Amino acid sequence: MEININKLQKILNIKFNNTNLLIQAITHKSYDAKTNYEILEFLGDRVLGLIISNKLIELYPSEKVGILDKKFSNLVNKNTCYKVGIKLRINEFVLVGNSKKNLKIVENKIISEICESLIGAIYLDKGLKTVREFILYTWNDFLKTSDEPIVDAKTRLQEFSLKKFKTLPVYKVISNTGPKHKPSFKVGVKIKNTKFTFSNGSSKKNAEQAAAKLLLKNLYLLWDFKIKDIYYH
Repeated sequence: MEININKLQKILNIKFNNTNLLIQAITHKSYDAKTNYEILEFLGDRVLGLIISNKLIELYPSEKVGILDKKFSNLVNKNTCYKVGIKLRINEFVLVGNSKKNLKIVENKIISEICESLIGAIYLDKGLKTVREFILYTWNDFLKTSDEPIVDAKTRLQEFSLKKFKTLPVYKVISNTGPKHKPSFKVGVKIKNTKFTFSNGSSKKNAEQAAAKLLLKNLYLLWDFKIKDIYYH
């Protein structure tokens, strides 16, 4: 499959010295089992974490570490990388193959991973200064909103339950299935005067968060990500 490297470099606004690195960064293992983006993704994830954590300290020098950690988690995750990847039109350039059906299927997860692998490739090819400029530019919109209060769904539900009923939410693990390397948890949560609301996740923590968020939605409490929305008016 041919790809337009020049077009991709124009979108990234970066001219690579070694275009083989760029090609590797967009190559999924289903297309090439030996030379693909996995190692660059590993590197890019670490580089992204370094740049964003350093920027957060610059933006919020007096903030508590716990709050910085929440801001960091909101900025450096698969969902945010996917959004950046779509903004960069990564899906138009991914090299992915399926030997059985000969189909090109680009999943959200792949776009997210290639976003990180591109960061790794830029770092290796152009150095820390250029990759920092690239990350801060592409993450700019997310950084602008990082000063908004960040409260996860479990905390919201807990604060509401304590305020309204003086009791904590009750969580219950319903099942833990799947192989050890890829488990699937089903968790239920309830507060006073509600039935259990169930959701799934790749870990107990993720499943609890998902269940709490769903219960909040069912209670018409989670309209956006501001803390005021956990209270009745």
